[in-house]
Amino acid sequence: MNQTKIRQYVENDFSRIQQLNQAEAWNNLVENHEDTKAAWGNSTVAYVIEAEGNGIVGYIRGLTDTRITLYICELLIDKKYRGFGLGSELLQYVHNKYPKTRIEMLASSTSRSYYEGQGYRPFYGFRKTLGE
Repeated sequence: MNQTKIRQYVENDFSRIQQLNQAEAWNNLVENHEDTKAAWGNSTVAYVIEAEGNGIVGYIRGLTDTRITLYICELLIDKKYRGFGLGSELLQYVHNKYPKTRIEMLASSTSRSYYEGQGYRPFYGFRKTLGE
């Protein structure tokens, strides 16, 4: 694995983020391009991870109050770079920035085992959009 670097998101990163979303079939984020871009611009947690010579290979986006809750909205690593600990590296990086917080996130059925393996415990929650 090449050297990696985590850095703050900048607007020029957005097209690569959308490429990663498309490859993952996160169609809601891709199809709602302007809303997704605005979400990145308004997020208190917005970082990308770069692999030397390969550019952006993953990202993390979330929201925090800096004291109690750090909510991860999305965490995504390019499929070719999974298994190298980059997701854990991103999570640890943002948690170190806000060490008083607890991390909360949603997981899909396919990512549940990953998070449980990282020491996260499941919790119960609800979701509703305005139109529902």
